[in-house]
Amino acid sequence: MHPLDHVIWHALTTRQEVFAEVCGEARRFQRDVTSLTAFEEPSAAGYDALARLAGPRGTVALFLHEPYQARPGWSVVGGAPLPEMVCENGAVANPNLDLDILELAPRDSAEMVELAALTKPGPFGSRTHELGTYLGIRRDGKLVAMAGERLKVPGYTEISAVCTHPDHLGKGYAAALMSELMARVRERGEIPFLHVRQDNTRAITIYERLGFRTRVVVHYVVLRKEQE
Repeated sequence: MHPLDHVIWHALTTRQEVFAEVCGEARRFQRDVTSLTAFEEPSAAGYDALARLAGPRGTVALFLHEPYQARPGWSVVGGAPLPEMVCENGAVANPNLDLDILELAPRDSAEMVELAALTKPGPFGSRTHELGTYLGIRRDGKLVAMAGERLKVPGYTEISAVCTHPDHLGKGYAAALMSELMARVRERGEIPFLHVRQDNTRAITIYERLGFRTRVVVHYVVLRKEQE
């Protein structure tokens, strides 16, 4: 099995076990960290454990190997195919931009949540920043771009929440932030990877220029447990 197979489950049973809420065969990140959830396998027992973990009308976000098939007691809230991209070659692009890249802190959490809500890079909560290093760029005191580390499994760290305010697109901020994060991941002897919506061709082009290549496509789905 590749280290990135079943990546949410592996993160919650290895490097990020401290963030896990556990119920039988299901695990989820603490709710104010992120909504990402996993089970050992997509079996009846797995979904039963997931239901107990979610609670009535609770929502969970899963990465599946195959498109979600409807199951009794669950409704689909959203989702999309996500290419999982890995930068195996060790190259880190240097955009050569004269930017003041800042390391974000807990005091920046509200602005980070606001930027994520505007740009929708994926699930982002008030404590997501606790998962790893988050970097940002400010203009006139306002946070206009950020990127950080999310899922971590042995040997790999995910770059996530790559987002730029719509008024500041096209300035190379995302590439600059990612390059700095990639360098830090490499310094630890790890390999960077990421997930991106399949229809986000603009972002995929940037990631490919930075050396990322698609390994697999996972199926992201957000489910709500129906009231019984």
